[in-house]
Amino acid sequence: MISAQIVLNAFGRFSPGTLPSTIPSYANFSGYMLAGATFLALAHTLRSGGHIRVNLITTRLPVRMQFLVEGFSLIVAAALIGYATWFMGNLVLESVHYGDVSTGIVPIPLWIPQSVATFGIALLLVALIHTFVDLLQAGEPILSSPDEV
Repeated sequence: MISAQIVLNAFGRFSPGTLPSTIPSYANFSGYMLAGATFLALAHTLRSGGHIRVNLITTRLPVRMQFLVEGFSLIVAAALIGYATWFMGNLVLESVHYGDVSTGIVPIPLWIPQSVATFGIALLLVALIHTFVDLLQAGEPILSSPDEV
């Protein structure tokens, strides 16, 4: 979207009037696409070991303690992400109820990008629960390195 806007700006300078010089609300569209891509990637990033993990201390703990710390961390993370999913779901319903639209030339119903973000957070919740189940099945720490997830 941004690249298309840049190309249109260039055409507008070299050949005025040939093409429209701007995409209406391109900044809004680009922001919503970026947010959607970010939220949709959270679950995959978790499962592939791409999230930043501070395991400097946990790797020095006994294996049983590592297992307990990972389990506790996953439970807390699932609870927080569960709340975020619930909150975002209510935000979508509220936006639908009030008919909220974006500010800009093109009024975009806000429930559309909010729904994508909500779906991405819900996928992250499923991934956290799945990782917790994998931890219980393995009976040992699984988050020490990305290869073990």
